[in-house]
Amino acid sequence: MKTQKILNFDFVNATNQEFQTELIKLIDSKQNTFIVTANPEIVMYARSHPNFAELIRTASFITPDGIGIIYAGKKLNTPLQERITGFDTFLFLLKIAQEKKLKVLFYGAKPEVIAALKEKAAAEYPDIKVAGAFDGYLSDPAPVQQKIKENQPDLVFVALGAPKQEEFIKNNFHLTNAIWMGIGGSFDAFTGKVKRAPKVIQKINLEWLYRLVTNPSRFKRYLAIPKFMHVVKKTKKDRVQ
Repeated sequence: MKTQKILNFDFVNATNQEFQTELIKLIDSKQNTFIVTANPEIVMYARSHPNFAELIRTASFITPDGIGIIYAGKKLNTPLQERITGFDTFLFLLKIAQEKKLKVLFYGAKPEVIAALKEKAAAEYPDIKVAGAFDGYLSDPAPVQQKIKENQPDLVFVALGAPKQEEFIKNNFHLTNAIWMGIGGSFDAFTGKVKRAPKVIQKINLEWLYRLVTNPSRFKRYLAIPKFMHVVKKTKKDRVQ
């Protein structure tokens, strides 16, 4: 799959359809796959934490999750074809799991979110085999690791937030051949605990602003965006000079 280097990270440079087609091939061949869904916040964290930067560079794919990544590609003359969000990829993989009757393991979010996820998944995707479902407040991940060993899921979704989700995947990647993906708040969005922006807001690329307005507690996290934009502008200026 083609990639494009942006701020020293190799992002998937494909349409959603192309990426999804590739994922089906990997599922069918039982290829162990590590997906990082990267937004500006993750990139900025990686830039200030070299060990995490090296970790995500070991991923099979780094997808351009945030619109800021698309902006950076355009600004630096290294454009990406399309934004590929973790949530949309999550929904696609659930659909494939339903069609192929795959085994899926869920790990992360609050206990009430995991309970709602199990209920909704059972109702909407009855042919999915739930290999395990654990909230993100376990003091020890050993039960999760044991379930992965025992049940050998085909898909492992980890919603612990960065960097914890990527670290968990890296440390346990050897336990089963699966699609492993860190998906942040996708369990909350899937269950309706957090409302996703209306389609019209998504289309004009202001989903980040909708999240901030509807959930002001995210303000500190969004401080990474202007810092990211500054880095992009400085990088462009340095290239010109």
